Amino acid sequence: MYPKSESGRDGVNPSPSFPKLEEQILEYWAKDGTFQASIDQRKDQNAPEFVFYDGPPFANGLPHYGHLLTGYSKDMVPRYKTMQGFRVERRFGWDTHGLPAEVEAERQLGISGRPEIEKYGIDKFNEYCRSSVLKYTDQWREYVTRQARWVDFDNDYKTLDTPFTESVLWAFKQLHNKGLIYEGFKVLAYCWRCETPLSNHELRMDDEVYKTRQDQTVTVTFPVTEGALAGVRMLAWTTTPWTLPTNFALAVGPEVEYAVVVAGPNGAGDGGAPGTKYLLAKSLAGGYAKDLGYENAEDIVIESTHMGSALAGVKYARLFDYYADPEKFEIANAWQVVVAEYVADNEGTGIVHQAPAYGEDDQNVCNAAGIPTYVSVNERAEFNSLITDFEGQHVFEANKPITQRLKADGRLLRQASYEHPYPHCYRCKNPLIYKAVSSWFVETTKLRDRMLELNQQIDWTPEHTKDGSFGKWLENIRDWAISRNRFWGAPIPVWKSDDPNYPRLDVYGSLDELERDFGVRLTDFHRPHIDNLTRPNPDDPTGKSTMRRVPEVLDCWFESGSMPFAQAHYPFENQEWFETHAPGDFIVEYVGQTRGWFFTLHVLSTALFDRPAFKSAISHGIILGNDGQKMSKSLRNYPDVNEVFDRDGADAMRWFLLSSPILRGGNLIVTEQGIREGMRQFILPLWNTYYFFTLYANASGVEAKRSFASTDVLDRYLLAKTKTLIGELESDFNRYDSTGAANKLRDFADVLTNWYVRRSRDRFWNEDQQAFDTLYTVLEIVCRLAAPLAPMVTEEIWRGLTGGRSVHLTDWPAASEINGDAELAEAMDAVRTISSVSLALRKTNGLRVRLPLSELTVVTTKVSALGDFADLIADELNVKKVQLVELSADATEKFGVVKRLSVNARAAGPRLGKNVQSVIQAAKAGDWSEVNGVVTAG
Repeated sequence: MYPKSESGRDGVNPSPSFPKLEEQILEYWAKDGTFQASIDQRKDQNAPEFVFYDGPPFANGLPHYGHLLTGYSKDMVPRYKTMQGFRVERRFGWDTHGLPAEVEAERQLGISGRPEIEKYGIDKFNEYCRSSVLKYTDQWREYVTRQARWVDFDNDYKTLDTPFTESVLWAFKQLHNKGLIYEGFKVLAYCWRCETPLSNHELRMDDEVYKTRQDQTVTVTFPVTEGALAGVRMLAWTTTPWTLPTNFALAVGPEVEYAVVVAGPNGAGDGGAPGTKYLLAKSLAGGYAKDLGYENAEDIVIESTHMGSALAGVKYARLFDYYADPEKFEIANAWQVVVAEYVADNEGTGIVHQAPAYGEDDQNVCNAAGIPTYVSVNERAEFNSLITDFEGQHVFEANKPITQRLKADGRLLRQASYEHPYPHCYRCKNPLIYKAVSSWFVETTKLRDRMLELNQQIDWTPEHTKDGSFGKWLENIRDWAISRNRFWGAPIPVWKSDDPNYPRLDVYGSLDELERDFGVRLTDFHRPHIDNLTRPNPDDPTGKSTMRRVPEVLDCWFESGSMPFAQAHYPFENQEWFETHAPGDFIVEYVGQTRGWFFTLHVLSTALFDRPAFKSAISHGIILGNDGQKMSKSLRNYPDVNEVFDRDGADAMRWFLLSSPILRGGNLIVTEQGIREGMRQFILPLWNTYYFFTLYANASGVEAKRSFASTDVLDRYLLAKTKTLIGELESDFNRYDSTGAANKLRDFADVLTNWYVRRSRDRFWNEDQQAFDTLYTVLEIVCRLAAPLAPMVTEEIWRGLTGGRSVHLTDWPAASEINGDAELAEAMDAVRTISSVSLALRKTNGLRVRLPLSELTVVTTKVSALGDFADLIADELNVKKVQLVELSADATEKFGVVKRLSVNARAAGPRLGKNVQSVIQAAKAGDWSEVNGVVTAG
């Protein structure tokens, strides 16, 4: 009697509630301990390990579709590898530090910014962060469990744990010892709301970091004060008027041709009378015709031209006098023209205002010219007391009054609005500024060549990631700013003397080292506890100076990149374990992590171990809402996850996501219709076939057995297709190609239900044992093949068929078990194609299948192979006679045979990429040819 498992003793429900069925399966797994059994079973067999690294999420917010997709991928691969004979440990981890945690804590506490945090108390703030970052761990566990993802929550790791942090500090010290850590004063993207710099990769992980913003632009005049060009007003254009109080130079391109333009009869926009002279790039002068007193660009009078390289050292009148005192500021080389390769004549005036404190290029160019960097704003981007006219004003608020001042001083030629993509903080969403700050860096530029070499050892999905988004990122790498001027994070383990007369710097990489020097055994690395560790400076004979920790904490991405060894508390424990578990075999995250987790893993593994951190990686695309935009709670443009689970089931969602092209790097729009279509593609056909089998087996009292020995042609065909399916799916799963695997399972389900079962009904009604044995065997195998893609439905069917413990404790099927008849399979596939085309012709001509036809003529190259199937074709199509005619020139002419090329987009897409559409169009237009079996389209 089927089913043989505990559930459904009254038989199989033809229309089950899959969500309820899934809940029963989850309950069974929990009671049975199936997940742990799958690991222990391989451990007992001394099976090789497949090492899976799980990128840790934050638990201070609820999961979303991105986590859902990644979680399904993280479950699919270990399930498959376990069936392949590997032991796959799956340890869950939690990201707990950094801006995401702090911004959320500030929101919950109703405070904002450094002063309010310090007033609240660093100790209390960090304690609140500690509790809030794990607020939703229970919900995460429920969510992950409900999606049928097997992962070890009980043996999880947290980046806030002392053992994890100790390994992170060890890594920092190792990099320092290798000469890869330095403290620098550089221009970085800076969040004035969070009061901390950001690293370059944090600006490139998410497209939403750059948002369209409208800014005020100004074109300002800078009169030359000496030399042949004295009196000429140089024109510089900027989108950041607030940086003009710190203008220290103007940059020109060495190969750019500049023109001295004489103001026209209407006078210039800055009040310059006709005849006043201005300097700007010759190619851009036309765009300033009206501003320079002309009605038309053609009327512009050019007095002379000068190459940029000849303008070096030209002195000009400064805009403001805030830094004019030579006794306070090093201004000897300021307010002159410098030559810079990056300056072009494609925008503005071709002359670029230089504020070395607020532009990376500006700082580099001015440093080379001996011009210092002076910062004019505080941590909150408010002007300091030196900028007397605008003191206390936020930089964005100061743009308008600064522009008004320029106009009053006769230095403003043009004011305009400018719409452009502008970077925003990826956590608090406020617009960033670029600002020179003191920060600690990993000198990744030293590692670039080796990282590029090691990248070639990694298998990427999609393949173009290797030399595309990831490889290009490595080629253009900048040093990694790893310090944050924040509170909740792993500390920068550097202590410095507080007296510059007795300089000393100590770096610590372990609790033992700290205890040795400070006499205290820390139990908590967090601020303010670690800040309290001070000691007299050993290099100070006066005994007055003190060693104090630098106040910064580490970028949380440094901790994420440390995950492979820090989760094991390496090197303080588990040294042998780590050496045998690195590199990891497999990781998966969305495409933005090529500049996030994938990148930081690669940096630290290259620097510390001179090897890749992982052997293979999936960099999947982005999930979009049903309107094609990024998912948004406010827009409500996506179905609620729990509603989908409750209505359609988690397997339906898994199938929808993993059968899509998203794991190949494409984006995916989530719709309820798409999820339900996934059900119809495979899950429902599989269940219907299972129901059909049990209905007839129970009615006949038949006990089916595993067998490959049937002599029936349909059984042999189905077994041959099953043999092929095993090999194809193994190839797909080995490449982590869930899309290809799902497509093949869907096509097989069509063979199973719409051909084999339909053509074999009479045999089951007549209690043909060979039919029962064959269908039982194929269903059992297909359940194993599909288990990674539909783990709960296949579990229910497999246990119902076999009475066994779990399909997930079985081995991957062996194709060698089946003596497949390839010629038979090819012939039967041709029969199915003939039937499909003929039924389409019937429909086109209004001839119902119930209407018998006298004769069907089939022109084919497979006459000999199809001879034995003429009666089957006749029965399928309700014709009295089937005539098979060999394809030839005469037959083509006689029967009007026309060759058409049909492109299988699902098969061709992965090979042809974006070119598949042009091939499809060429095929439809008849623009193709065939030579020796090779088809050329287009």
